[in-house]
Amino acid sequence: MVFERKSYLQQLIDSRGNGLVKIVTGIRRCGKSYLLCNLFHAWLIKYGVAEDHIIQLGLDTRKNKALLNPDKLIEFVEGKIVNDGAITYVILDEIQLVDDFVGVILSFMQMPNVDVYVSGSNSKFLSSEVATEFRGRGKEIRVHPLSFAEYFETVGGDRDKALDTYYKYGGLPQVAQMDDEREKREYLLNIYETVYLRDVIDRNHLRNPEGLRQLIQVLASNISCSSNPQRISKTFKSERGLTIAPRTVDSYLRFLQDAFIVSEAQRYDVKGRKYIGSESKYFFEDIGLRNAILNFRQIEDTHIMENVIYNELRVRRYSVDVGMVETWRTKENGDKERIKLEIDFVVNIIPEKVYIQSALTLSSIEKKNQELRSLLNVQDNFQKMVVVANGLISAVNEDGIQIKTLFDFLLNPDSVI
Repeated sequence: MVFERKSYLQQLIDSRGNGLVKIVTGIRRCGKSYLLCNLFHAWLIKYGVAEDHIIQLGLDTRKNKALLNPDKLIEFVEGKIVNDGAITYVILDEIQLVDDFVGVILSFMQMPNVDVYVSGSNSKFLSSEVATEFRGRGKEIRVHPLSFAEYFETVGGDRDKALDTYYKYGGLPQVAQMDDEREKREYLLNIYETVYLRDVIDRNHLRNPEGLRQLIQVLASNISCSSNPQRISKTFKSERGLTIAPRTVDSYLRFLQDAFIVSEAQRYDVKGRKYIGSESKYFFEDIGLRNAILNFRQIEDTHIMENVIYNELRVRRYSVDVGMVETWRTKENGDKERIKLEIDFVVNIIPEKVYIQSALTLSSIEKKNQELRSLLNVQDNFQKMVVVANGLISAVNEDGIQIKTLFDFLLNPDSVI
């Protein structure tokens, strides 16, 4: 089973010869190595690049152990370059294993007619800080787990069944190729403990990681719920009997984001056009990993759907916030009070915005009014949309709000434009 990863491959293709090192980042096991060493390599050969103009090394193999010495790696690559004026493509996987790998890569960039591509994993290369190491001389290509469109394009079959499987087990390519559900579960449970959690602990030198474990479980139980370090700290104290200071919670949240395990969507005041720093929502990069953290309990369609929509928007390279709009309502005694309504996603497509609500259904008038109320209180003319899981067709209602089916949203790459 081959997942073509067309969007990421195109980014690599478009970045050729731009004078920057191409840095492929993303959560562990999302397919970075396969993208570079298989898909991109095959594309280069198909479009006329000679094999002797591609220097590709997997630095995690025993035969390349000697090349983990930075000077020997530079010497080896220099000796392989064919000086005929044509571009030589240097593709280095697991580059983080090399001492002073930043210095090594910058040395390659000084060589004429050399185009450099690197990927890596492990605690040294998971961080979003890596791209900044190159001080404007690197282009980061962020790879995510399979989107539902990528998954369904290859797996096929019944759409509803495919989405149900995707909701449970997510989009890590290795998991998607497994047929047995027990095998999927065991794999996800195992790599959570031995790969993802271990990387965060090692990278940040955590002596007592129990607080981190508890935080991940709290986040997994509360996807799509607004929170902040202060509130999470209180939750630990009241529900779990643990004392973890808000500052420590904040540090753990940053560690998890650096490792691409979770992403933060900040709250944005739509009318005031400013960020509200008090609360955020945290979504998991892979929904299957989230479910494994909870031992495959709490698989609620409402919250998982919201996480999947958020991930889809990020795959499309949009910046995404959580919107808040203030309005008034009349109380039973006739007095008016100010209330805050939430918009699930404010999608920033500069200079435009798109406001999106996620809803399982709009079958009743009460539910419809509830989902549309926040959008109807936004006074600007930007696009407004409700993505509905249980809908027959996509349409535009009398208020100009798009009602889009979940499948239309996920499978149509232009559904937000």
